[in-house]
Amino acid sequence: MRPIVRNGVRIDESFAEAFPMRGTAIVITGPNQKWARQAATTMTGFATSVIGCGCEAGIDHELSAKETPDGRPGVRVLIFAMSTDTLQTQLVNRVGQCVLTSPGSACFGDLDGADRLQIGDSIRYFGDGWQVSKKFGARHFWRVPVMDGEFLCEATTGLTKKAVGGGNLLIMGATPKTTLRATELAVESMNGVKDVILPFPGGIVRSGSKVGSKYKAMSASTNDAYCPTLRGAVNTNLDEDIGCVLEIVIDGLTEQAVAKAMRAGLAAIVKLGPEHGAVRVGAGNYGGKLGPFHFHLKDLLP
Repeated sequence: MRPIVRNGVRIDESFAEAFPMRGTAIVITGPNQKWARQAATTMTGFATSVIGCGCEAGIDHELSAKETPDGRPGVRVLIFAMSTDTLQTQLVNRVGQCVLTSPGSACFGDLDGADRLQIGDSIRYFGDGWQVSKKFGARHFWRVPVMDGEFLCEATTGLTKKAVGGGNLLIMGATPKTTLRATELAVESMNGVKDVILPFPGGIVRSGSKVGSKYKAMSASTNDAYCPTLRGAVNTNLDEDIGCVLEIVIDGLTEQAVAKAMRAGLAAIVKLGPEHGAVRVGAGNYGGKLGPFHFHLKDLLP
C-alpha cells in the first residue's frame, strides 16, 4: 500500500490501536509553582507503562492561582490503570508518599462522576485521630495535621471507565538527531492538548515493544521490526533511508482527546518536513486484536 505524502513526509496508511483503561484526575497545589510541580513530578515518577509500573501517570498542565480550589498555583495530574482496584491503590500510595510529604501541598479531586476513588478518605488515617472532616457545599475535605501546618486533601475524586491507553505515533528519520527533533516538536504540540498525558520520559520512548518474547518471563520485548540494527536479520518494517525510530505513547481521558493530541503531533511533524525532521510516520497496532480504539493516521492528517 502506497503511503500518503505530506510536505515530503511519508505517512503510513496504518492505525494506532488503543485499549480501554480506568482514569482519574487530581489537582495538586503548593505555596508556589515550583513546589506544586515538584509534588506532581515526584508522584508521577516510575509510571511510564502498566507493564512494569502498575499505572501510567503524568502532568496534564499547570494551573494558575485563579484556576485552583485554594487560590494557589497548581498542577493537574492524570493517572491511568487497567483496573479500578489498581488505580485506587496507585492513587492513594502516590498521593500519600509524594504529595502528603511535599512542603505546603494540598490535593483536590478534578474529575466529576458518580464513580469515585478515595484520596483523603484513605490518607486521613495518617492524622492518627487528629484529622478533621470539613464540608463545603457538595465537596468533602480532610485536614490532616503535619509538621508544617496541615495537609488539605479532598475526600474523593471521580473515576472514568472510558479512558483510552496506548494511542501512539512511530516517528522515523534518517538520523537520531533529526528524528529526535521531529519527535520533540510533536511532543511540544501534544502537550498543549488537555486531558492527555505522554507518560514516557519527556513524552518519548525509544524502546518500543511488541507483545510476547522468546523468554517465558517476558510479557513484552523489543519491537524488532522497527530496530534499524536488525534490518538485515528480521522481517523489517523499515525503509533503507531510516536510521532511527522513536515512539510517542498517548493516554487520554477520552477517545476525542487522544485523537486531538495525535492530530497535533502529526501536524508538527509534517510542518517540519523530512530535511531536518522525520521522513516517515507510522503507528503501532496488532491487527485490531488489542483494543477497540483505532486511530487511522489518514484521518488525522492536517
